[in-house]
Amino acid sequence: MPPRTTDSTPERPDDDHAPSTAPEPCAGDDAPTPPPAGEGEAEATAGVGAVGKEEEKEEDKTGADSGQRVVAVRRAADGGRRWRALHLTGCAVLLAVAVTSGAIAVGGGQDRGAGVDAVSAAGALSPGDLARGDLDAGIASLQKHLRAQPKDFGSWATLGVAYVEQARTKGDPSRYPQAQRALKRSLGLEPGNDQALAGQAALAAARHDFPGALTHADRALKQNPYNERALCTRIDALVELGRYDDAAKAADTADDRRPGIPVFTRYAYVRELRGDVRTAREVLERALSSAHAPADVAYVATALGQLAWNQGAYKTALDHYARALAADDAYLPALEGRARAQAASGDRTAAVRGLEQVVAGFPLPGPLVALGELYEDRGADGDRAKAGDQYALVDAWTALARAGGANTDLETALAAADHGDEKEALRAARAEWDRRHSVHTADALAWALHVNGRDEEALPYARRATATGYRNAVFLYHRGVIERATGDKREARTHLKAALDLNPGFSPLGAREARTALKDLEGNR
Repeated sequence: MPPRTTDSTPERPDDDHAPSTAPEPCAGDDAPTPPPAGEGEAEATAGVGAVGKEEEKEEDKTGADSGQRVVAVRRAADGGRRWRALHLTGCAVLLAVAVTSGAIAVGGGQDRGAGVDAVSAAGALSPGDLARGDLDAGIASLQKHLRAQPKDFGSWATLGVAYVEQARTKGDPSRYPQAQRALKRSLGLEPGNDQALAGQAALAAARHDFPGALTHADRALKQNPYNERALCTRIDALVELGRYDDAAKAADTADDRRPGIPVFTRYAYVRELRGDVRTAREVLERALSSAHAPADVAYVATALGQLAWNQGAYKTALDHYARALAADDAYLPALEGRARAQAASGDRTAAVRGLEQVVAGFPLPGPLVALGELYEDRGADGDRAKAGDQYALVDAWTALARAGGANTDLETALAAADHGDEKEALRAARAEWDRRHSVHTADALAWALHVNGRDEEALPYARRATATGYRNAVFLYHRGVIERATGDKREARTHLKAALDLNPGFSPLGAREARTALKDLEGNR
């Protein structure tokens, strides 16, 4: 499964805390606090008064625009790889139009950290309220409130954060510029307020600007050390930067200050990345036992499903996904995870149907590639063309995400290495490695070097990807293939076998190639 550290549940009021399950905290360090980056002159001069009539019209068609953007993505990618190669520039233009057609400048949010008074005017919603109800309805309610109370900086921050969450859950990067404007407006009304600074941290993380996310999180925590969103985003940023020791300390600090489901799930993931699967599972199980809101149940049960799937425990994974979907039958990560577990279990028909359902509404790179590979593996009439269409949609999505200000180099590298332009995969992987040194970027760079025939260069990165103890079958498979290419047959056998022993259905195509390579190595002993 793809990395999940930037997935988050909204922060909780104080009375929602569950008992701590983690060790005593260690103090985190602070980063410099330069002014926020990427905010244009137009935004700097934007007013902070009531939402105008034209913006109000745009708000009313938010749902329609979201559907139109999905259509635009599909039109842009129509015709598969040949069309994509000829018209990618035009595709990006079309997607940019789709993004800007729905852009509006409203947003807001508040944190109810320990010792911090609530500041939103009566009638506004908190992030916790949004988590427990319908996100779109909550956003509409906040927009209405802000038309009546345009100087409520806390609600501007809440709605900005809600846009970030909407972008994540609906695969709609056009919400990022809206969130940026909303958070800017909150800071214009109340400079330095921790709610908006934490929202900027979440926005930067969602756009894969992890140094920026860390800076904004530290600025928020200087204002309010108990801001849950900032504590969680700080962990996310350190994980994604590959600073795992610092991330573990940050998780301990967050657990001491604001124990609860958002912190527990991050604490578990840090443990998983260090190879401590048992502790990760125990923490998630305790978190699930304390979850009551449907959003929390779906979130934690899905995290348990992903952990089980990574270890090849497909029946257990399917049980967790079933619980997640019983709480929220439209929860995208659970739908995707269930389909992957079904495919690994041999139920390809259900897996294809499930992933088709996912990408019909949310054409994101992970499920698009997974569906394309299932088509390729099935090999029925027309399946190769169908697979090509899915891979073309990945390029369309990345163009849309870039138009929304997101960095997509990791997604580009992973998809292009196996299903696109190998040289572009290497360019993107190198660019991402220059930004951050996580196990995921090490693996992506290793594989991009391999597909470009540069295995001696690839091997140190493949080793680095597996050095923390993280049990990931894809990483082991990549390392084994690279070792085989460099002539180290003994190590190649070890890691290919480890990949298949751990998670024999890790990928429809990759697992098949791993079995073929291992059989060849065993036959030539």
